[in-house]
This record gives sequence, structure tokens and C-alpha cells, in this order.
Amino acid sequence: QVQLVESGGGLVQPGGSLRLSCVASGVISTRFTMAWYRQAPGKQRELVAINAIGGNTNYADSVKGRFAISRDISRNTVYLQMNSLKPEDTAVYFCNLDGGSYTYWGQGTQVTVSS
Repeated sequence: QVQLVESGGGLVQPGGSLRLSCVASGVISTRFTMAWYRQAPGKQRELVAINAIGGNTNYADSVKGRFAISRDISRNTVYLQMNSLKPEDTAVYFCNLDGGSYTYWGQGTQVTVSS
């Protein structure tokens, strides 16, 4: 069974940085997309960044130039480097693994940007 475990969330001041990690276990294929989503209180879950099969990446307009997604295929791990954080980045961040016919979610990690 595939499990995704996120880590790296926390409280940071505006302008600060955090690095989120997501480790996937139980995976038997490398042909899947990994992505980060976030959900702020009272809002819908939204895509933040995606690392597709082949390494193509894409970002939400709100985080372009500040966030970077990367992936270590050998470790089944995806990272999200978040720089120049803003209060509006406050949310629960979820890792997602999508293989087309299946999709898995992590439990989420809280990121709070506040002074």
C-alpha cells in the first residue's frame, strides 16, 4: 500500500523560508506525477506545484519565482522549497502522487506565515 508522509512544516516569519519533504513508500513504479497542493481555512484545495513524469514542472501563478519543486526518484521523495513566504501562503500543504489510474494523498503539514 502506498503511503505519503510529509514533513517540514511550521511557523515562519514573512520573508522566511521552509522546505517541505514528502516520502512515498510502497511504490512499485516510477511513472507517476508528484505534486504539492495546499488548503487554507475556508478555501478549496489548490495546486501549488507539480513535478510530472519526465521532470517537467509547473507552478501556481501565486508562487512562481518563490517556490521550487524537486524530486529524488531514487528515494521516492519530492521537495518543495518555499522562499519569500507571505502570510497568504498559510495553509495545510498536501503531497499528492498520481499514476493516472490511482492517486494518493499525504496527511498534510501545516505552514503558518506570521510575525
